[in-house]
This record gives sequence, structure tokens and C-alpha cells, in this order.
Amino acid sequence: MRPAISIIFLTTLIGAGQGLFLALYSGQLYSTFKVLPVQDSLHFYALGSVFALALLGLGLVSSFFHLGRPERAWRAASQWRTSWMSREVIILPAFMAAVAAWGLIHYSGWNPSLLVIRDTFVVDLALVTGAVATLLCFMLFLCTGMIYACMRMLQEWATPLTVVNYSLFGCASGFMLATVFAARQVSVQTEFFGGWAIIFTVTVLCTRAMSLYRNERIRPKSSIQTAIGIRHAHIEQKAQGAMAGSFNTREYFHGASKRKYKNIKWAFLILVFPVPLLLVIAGLATNGWGFYLASFLVQYIGLLLERWFFFAQANHPQNLYYQTV
Repeated sequence: MRPAISIIFLTTLIGAGQGLFLALYSGQLYSTFKVLPVQDSLHFYALGSVFALALLGLGLVSSFFHLGRPERAWRAASQWRTSWMSREVIILPAFMAAVAAWGLIHYSGWNPSLLVIRDTFVVDLALVTGAVATLLCFMLFLCTGMIYACMRMLQEWATPLTVVNYSLFGCASGFMLATVFAARQVSVQTEFFGGWAIIFTVTVLCTRAMSLYRNERIRPKSSIQTAIGIRHAHIEQKAQGAMAGSFNTREYFHGASKRKYKNIKWAFLILVFPVPLLLVIAGLATNGWGFYLASFLVQYIGLLLERWFFFAQANHPQNLYYQTV
């Protein structure tokens, strides 16, 4: 498949925004139940929610560049009963509204207690609002991943690992960014975010390696014989069947050479996993904000390459007919 730059930015930006919110809310949740020290800054979570909303907004804006008629974008939500994309279009703004409400509660200071558990744990409005936003966040991960995982004709995508990897990549980049933000704010939760960034990065390394191993060993269900309806034992295609290019040859081929394709694969494996891990470990050891910032930037560049490879690796069955381009 041909990777669309707008979709690459859409999925990586909203993934990082989702992960950043999950990191911030996890910090609040842990401190509520006395696992972490309470964050000193009153506006720490409010400022963090602004960054999360900025990433989500940038991802939403980038999606418009993929539309032929952007003014009709609202129609994308009309098929919510059957389309995962329509569900994503509905849940994304709902999630953004919940994150905005959560941040506004922290900024305003109006955070009434709703429940007290054992006279120790206070469940306040921000905690409940964050729980709603967390539910929407995981629903958004599911919808984004299922847009591709539900396409059975694309065997490289049609696996639960697609949803798992989308979710874990978002959490890894989000917690990495939360580490940068917390270190800049001199937060007591910096090491907490950094530790979970390492855990998510190592975990998604395992699941992405599983998907790469699976995809490299896929046996196509179709063949050149089934593509053209001829059962001869030996068929060799000499031409694509057209004098010039077409939608089929533009949209279903990535157009990169085998060498470039392989180099991008190894580049994202290096930039997403070992380099950020070493940088964030160095940051935790030295308390250096620059190491944290470099770890996020390097990993995000790697994620752009990973998402390009994800789309390019998908081999549409129609390519059997147009294999000679």
C-alpha cells in the first residue's frame, strides 16, 4: 500500500496525545491511592492536558489533508454502525472534550469530593472525569487499530497485533513525552513516567517483533492464476495491462526500492527501541532533561518511519494483477 503522509502524522500524533493523557491520569490516580507523592503544582495536570489536546488537535488537522472534499468531512460519522473509521471520528472529539474538562477542573480548582473510601481515599470530580476520558482513550485506540485490522484481504494487517501495537506505541511515546514534561516541571513523578516509558517501549518491541515475524512468513491466499482466472501451472507477467498509470498502480504500491524498504525497517527498529531506551535510562541516572527530550524526539521520528513501513508492508491482492509496474 502507498503510505499517506497525513495518516502517518494522524496516527502518531493522536497516539502520543492519548499516551500523554494516560500518563498524567495514572500519576493522579497513583497519588490518590498514596502510591506516589501528591503533585505539588496545582496546574501541572492542567498544563499537561493542554499539550495532550494540542497533539490530538494537530492529528485531527492532519487528517483533513487526506480528504478529497474536506468540507464533507462531517459525513464520515454517518456510518458508525458498521465503520470503525466513523466510530473513530465520533470518539476522537468526545475524548478531546473529556480531556479538556479534566484539565479545566484542575486549572479552576473546582474539584468537589464525590466519595470517600475508608475515610482515606477521596474520589473527586477530576478522578471521575479522568476515568471517563480513559475509557474513551482505549475506545479510540481500538477504533484506530480496527480500521486496519478488520481488512481481511490485507493479511499483514488482519491480526489482533495491529490493535495491540497501535495502543502500545501510543502509550510508549506518551509516557516518554510525560517524562520530558515532568522533568521540565521538576515533578516528583518524573521517575514514575520514565520507568513506565521503558516498560511500554520494551513491551511494544516484543509485540512488534511478533508482527514482523508473522508478516514475513505470510502465504498469500490468492495467486496470479486466481487473479486472472487461468489455471495454467506456469504464468509469467510481462506487462501491467495498461499503457499508463492508474489509481490501482498509484494507491496500492509504495513505490520504494527493496533497498530503501529494508533500510526504513531497520531505521525504525533502531530509532524506536534501543536509542530512546538508552537515552531515557541516561536521563534517569543523571536527572538530565536533555536526555529525556532527545529520547522522545528520536522515538517519534522512528514512529514516523514505523508507520510508513506498516502501510508499505501491506500487500493488496490486486497487486497480483498489477505486479509488473
